Formats: sequence, structure tokens, C-alpha cells
Amino acid sequence: MIIETERLILRPFNVSDAADVYEYLHEPQVNCFLDLKLDSYDDAVTEMERRSAEQSYYFAVVLKDSGKVIGEVFAYPETGEPQWFESLPKDMFSPCIMFNRDYQGSGYAYETSVAFFNYLFEKCAARRIYSYVDDYNSPSIRLCEKMGMRREGLFVEFVSFVNNPDGTPKYENTYQYAILRKEWDKVRLSKEISTVLSHVSYR
Repeated sequence: MIIETERLILRPFNVSDAADVYEYLHEPQVNCFLDLKLDSYDDAVTEMERRSAEQSYYFAVVLKDSGKVIGEVFAYPETGEPQWFESLPKDMFSPCIMFNRDYQGSGYAYETSVAFFNYLFEKCAARRIYSYVDDYNSPSIRLCEKMGMRREGLFVEFVSFVNNPDGTPKYENTYQYAILRKEWDKVRLSKEISTVLSHVSYR
């Protein structure tokens, strides 16, 4: 699958993307992405080899005009219930979006999110999309709200990704945002989102 927007192409990763991805994953800006950290260019090559097999749910975000990979977006289908309820449809997704810091602040995350959310709802039969956002991550909070997502709650000291100087876990407060398919059907008609979608194609 390839998703095209006005300025971007969302496509499966290639091994040749290793250098671009290493630029932003050798030092992730947000703690929740530390498990994706790449310690060397060789690690990036290995990771791109792994990712290149994924064609439906993990995408490189590429600038149309230069072909440079400036970020990534991914989400996998979930049941939303414990694993023993495998009979339930996997119609829920939790997208993760990450960008090279040099390309933030230009609306690329919003353009990516609109196209990807619409892809999940229209092409992947999503019923519900949700996101966890650290309470200090103001840009991601603004993005969720701009996408028409509801703030469903604040989980206090919800998760730990790093330790305090004394070695104890540093727990972070986390917001949960979500949007349902029936809500997206209304939100997508807004002028701003519909303008972005007018340039989106899937192939």
C-alpha cells in the first residue's frame, strides 16, 4: 500500500532508508519511543530489512520533492480485549507517529495523521482509533485535538520508560485520546480535514 498526500508519500520501508531513519532514531525525543532507539547505522540497516516485509501497517513518511524519509507512522489491529477473546474483531488501532526534529512544525504530522486515520477507517475497517500521549508532549496533545479526538482520561503515574537519578522508575502521566468511526465520518467533513483529504490517494 502507498498513501499519497499533497506533500508526502507514505510507503513501506526499504533498506536504503537506513541513513534517514538513523538520523531521528539514534536519539528519540520522546521516552515512549526509546524501545525503537538505534545505536548504530548497522542496526538501522537490520531494522529496515525487518520493516521492509511490512506492507500494510508500517509506513515511512517521505517528502515528495526530495524522497527523504522524515518520519514514520504505524498501527496494528487489536481486539481491545484480553487475548483469550480472539473471536472478537480486530477493529481498534493505536497509531504511533514519529518525525525527524528538523521537519517538525511544518504540518507534516497533521497531514500524515489525516491520511493515515482515513486509511485505517476506510481501508482497514477500523471502528476505534486511540492514542496515549505523555502529559508534557504538547505538540502531540494539540495534534490529537486537531484530529477531533476526545480526551478520555488522564492516567497518573501510568508508565515508566526511564529511571530517576537514584535508579527508581520515573513514572509519567499519560492522556488517552480516541475517536470512533462514526465520529470520524463527521470530523472528516470539516473544512481543514476535507482539504487535506482532497489530495489523498491510496494505491
